Amino acid sequence: MPRKSPLVIGHRGAPGYRPEHSRSSYELAFAMGVDAVEPDVVATGDGVLVVRHENEISGTTDVAEHPEFADRKTTKRVDGEAITGWFTEDFTWAELATLRCRERLPKVRPSSASFDGGQPILRLTDLLDLVRAASVEHGREIGVVLEVKHATYFASIGIDLVPLIDRDLRAAGWADGELPLIVESFESTVLGRLRERGIRASYIYLIEASGRPYDLAVAQGRHALSYRATVAPRGLDGLVGSVDGVSVDRKMLLARGNTIVEDAHARGLKVFTWTCRPENAFLAADFRGAGDKGDFGDYESEWRVIADTGVDGVFVDHPDLGVGFFRS
Repeated sequence: MPRKSPLVIGHRGAPGYRPEHSRSSYELAFAMGVDAVEPDVVATGDGVLVVRHENEISGTTDVAEHPEFADRKTTKRVDGEAITGWFTEDFTWAELATLRCRERLPKVRPSSASFDGGQPILRLTDLLDLVRAASVEHGREIGVVLEVKHATYFASIGIDLVPLIDRDLRAAGWADGELPLIVESFESTVLGRLRERGIRASYIYLIEASGRPYDLAVAQGRHALSYRATVAPRGLDGLVGSVDGVSVDRKMLLARGNTIVEDAHARGLKVFTWTCRPENAFLAADFRGAGDKGDFGDYESEWRVIADTGVDGVFVDHPDLGVGFFRS
């Protein structure tokens, strides 16, 4: 990745301004100067990797408005949670290609919602080609931070994401280390399997503020190491040699007295954080301002606390604000 600190990563593109994971969201992020963009990947029933935040797509597409797909609505248990809606694995790519993107948070981001219905879903290969072309157009190296979603769940229904990711990265020329690639997941087992396949990337373990990773919970039950224990000194010791760093919920870096970045750096591990957003709806209580959830609060003060930890990368929804703040 480019040697800047911290890296500014367009979280699903520029979703503060355009529906997340849409082509225009990514193109705006490129134009606003991000170091990298972050696509999430899930799979269709016929083995195509698509760029969606979740495999349940009612909140980010117009699937509910398609009467031909009404009978696909169902309830499933994903990572232990019952979810009702429409799921990518119940569609072919040809069917998903008929859907259009929409804003996931229309009440918070009504301006972004004004772009609903205009853009199709992207495949992972589409996004990789967009990033390569944007690097040429903008005259700088732009990276990809690929998030693997729900690998254990997909494996349980007979869809192994690992060979699909391997296939697409190699086909698009992103597997050999020539282009800046980071692979991340809340499940460390899928990171290990991708590394074993020789995909040359940095591997980052995503960390929630609470709970346990689903893959380890399935395998080890209550003995599975919690996320919080994973970023304690002993937990970080166990990560050395298996991953290149962690990406933590920003609330963990805002907690008084935390030493996550210091402890990780002492072990040669990088630390990223997610997600830096300016709206009151997302800011910690001390930094919220007057107005509605969609109004901006004192985000710069919150981001200053995060920057002062020495973090190596930040995920942002508003790339212009992120680049302007973290590059100043």
